[in-house]
Amino acid sequence: MARVVRFYQNGGPEVLRIENIDAPGPRQGEVQIRVRALGLNRAEALLRSGSYIETPSFPSGLGLEAAGIVEAVGEGVDGFAPGDAVSIVPPISMVRWPAYGELATFPAELVVKHPPSLGWEAAAAVWMQYLTAYGALIDIAQLRRTDFVVVTAASSSVGLAAIQIANSIGATPIAVTRTSGKVSALLEAGATHVIASAEEDLEVRLADITGPEGVRVVFDPIGGPIFEPLAAAMARGGILIEYGGLSHEPTPFPLSSVLSKSLTLRGYLVHEIVGDPARLEAAKAFILKGLEEGALRPIIARTFPFEQIVEAHRFLESNEQFGKIVVTV
Repeated sequence: MARVVRFYQNGGPEVLRIENIDAPGPRQGEVQIRVRALGLNRAEALLRSGSYIETPSFPSGLGLEAAGIVEAVGEGVDGFAPGDAVSIVPPISMVRWPAYGELATFPAELVVKHPPSLGWEAAAAVWMQYLTAYGALIDIAQLRRTDFVVVTAASSSVGLAAIQIANSIGATPIAVTRTSGKVSALLEAGATHVIASAEEDLEVRLADITGPEGVRVVFDPIGGPIFEPLAAAMARGGILIEYGGLSHEPTPFPLSSVLSKSLTLRGYLVHEIVGDPARLEAAKAFILKGLEEGALRPIIARTFPFEQIVEAHRFLESNEQFGKIVVTV
């Protein structure tokens, strides 16, 4: 028997239940881990509320990130043994491979032996944020030392990961946050410049910072009206990578800027990296090297015990966090 989190209908955090179930062992090609910590992601709140790209079958589990100890390995799995300390690359389907539980099973290719220096909480906070940022900035945009890169929703775990990755290769990260309340924390986290978009003119501030060179790379999960000032501040041949849709307002197409500057607007999901073995191996190597050298360092906003999963989801939806929310098991 093992405790798991499941939900029987879409809704707010209160629909989450902790239940005891018979946990089956791993199938061929899978690894089962005894979970010590979970990393929370906005995708899990979207699945729970019924607005995610995946549709649950009730009762449904959820969860994309975990760290723990290998409990058992399925047939055909090499390289892992019971007792190994591991963390999990987010699976393409969290309904098929849910992480929220005392025991969780994943495809072996998504299981990673992380650096021993990482504690359970940090290890559970690694893969979603760094894979997402790596895929956009390094794999797709080919970020360079000479680049300005704008990171919106910068206080999210992915935003902070993007700042760290930009710094690791010598690019100049410009963090965009809504109000000035998180400016000092973002500067301390490595942003070279911070813009409070609700209090400052975003286009003017970007022009002041970058001068005639402009911004070559924009990394945005928001969409909505922010598209126009972002595009207006971009360099000729620049790329805007959109990996979310947090804005509830329509997203305008910045036709004039796109045409006059030959811009690329690129939709992106981390599934592109996870679903491509060669790209995933390159991402793992980059991230593990950064973790070992200290250039990449997960920032934990707050930890909750497993029994407070409802409260953890409420905090996730509050937008008050700075970094990753982690649940300990």
